[in-house]
Amino acid sequence: MSIFGNKPKNSPVPSPVADADPDTQKTDGTGVRPVVKSEDEWRQELSPAEYQVLRQAGTERPYTGEYWDTHTQGVYKCRACGTELFTSAEKFDSHCGWPSFWAPLAEGNVRYIRDRTLGMERIEVRCAACDSHLGHVFEGEGYGTPTDQRYCINSVSLTLVPAED
Repeated sequence: MSIFGNKPKNSPVPSPVADADPDTQKTDGTGVRPVVKSEDEWRQELSPAEYQVLRQAGTERPYTGEYWDTHTQGVYKCRACGTELFTSAEKFDSHCGWPSFWAPLAEGNVRYIRDRTLGMERIEVRCAACDSHLGHVFEGEGYGTPTDQRYCINSVSLTLVPAED
């Protein structure tokens, strides 16, 4: 079963979708070590734009982030804690204005919560280690990807580590 309740094409079973609970970090059993910091520590370490997206679940404007049209080979890490989240092998051009991936690097590195803001229900994607907001995942949009999913991720949530030649 996918996070949407149907079986994705050739993809691993994602971790369950949880209702939003800002006071808990659900990282048990994922193999990802929790990163726990105070909001003051996050404010000191992150730029205002990074803090607004990563810690306050904001969204950068489309077509403005550094990775929305990047084709560099490498690994995308959480900008807040450095956990490996996605690879360029799963990145695709969705033309939505944000980096898009059809699957995470490992399901245990991300977690999902129901997002009922803005008068709709979406699935929010967060870093399993530090609970930072990454973006949302959508399904059934007709992209020719192996999972029929689009992880729509804010560039400011990521750091690209280019592959070595």
